[in-house]
Amino acid sequence: MSFTAEQLINAKTRKDLIEIGEKIGLPVKKTLNKLKYEAELSMLQAEFVNLQQWIANKGKRVAIIFEGRDAAGKGGSIKRFKEHLNPRTSRVVALSRPTEVERGQWYFRRYIKVLPNPGEIVFFDRSWYNRAVVEPVMGFCSDEQYDKFMVQVPEFEHLLYEDNLIIIKFWFSISKEEQKKRFDARLSNPLKRWKFSPVDMEGQKLWDKYTHFKEQMFSKTHTNFSPWVIVKTNNKKEARLESMRYVLSLFDYDKKGESDISLLPDPNVIMRYHRSAIQIDI
Repeated sequence: MSFTAEQLINAKTRKDLIEIGEKIGLPVKKTLNKLKYEAELSMLQAEFVNLQQWIANKGKRVAIIFEGRDAAGKGGSIKRFKEHLNPRTSRVVALSRPTEVERGQWYFRRYIKVLPNPGEIVFFDRSWYNRAVVEPVMGFCSDEQYDKFMVQVPEFEHLLYEDNLIIIKFWFSISKEEQKKRFDARLSNPLKRWKFSPVDMEGQKLWDKYTHFKEQMFSKTHTNFSPWVIVKTNNKKEARLESMRYVLSLFDYDKKGESDISLLPDPNVIMRYHRSAIQIDI
């Protein structure tokens, strides 16, 4: 179903077009929401280009960590963050499982090698926090390794903070029902099936175990110099827009606000971790 030429000619205002669309059964609201999202995304990405230029000119080092359960929307958000940035001063880090040599090294060494250089933004699609949640849940590390990591990580991040490295830590929070829905969508789409791994298959079965280690991680690694920022929504598009707004709101870069879009994140979606905060992925 689509508009006829006569209907388009007769529609004098936006309201007329919406009324005609609703009468003939077009998904008007869905289309308008999509157009609004795309317009906002484009303006936020333009702001990010200005931010990147400022970071490059000032020689800042910025690491943005994207964590969350499987299918929480980390990769999709990173894609929108980086889409129009200069690849010379921005990159994505998504490390594979450690090699035999790396397993014999200090845990943080492989991550130190890929930290941002002066003037660079690095997006971490998962990070050293693999050892805080995924590894203990799946039995990929020993209790001793886990305990040592949990003691060392605040000290490690404090050293980075003292060296003027800016770390932004996101946790993308979705409900158990939404995760199941996204897993099913991956399996039914040949272009996304590669994203579904054996670890993903255990995500629903081990939901409560993930929750336990996630809460342990928050309580022991949420600090005033390196806080956890929760992105709490089952809406992928909302998560992308609000997380972008949050990052932009942190910096006083040149031409800030030039796009005329709000850079204040929605406090119902973006919030610092707090034990009393109501979460959706418990």
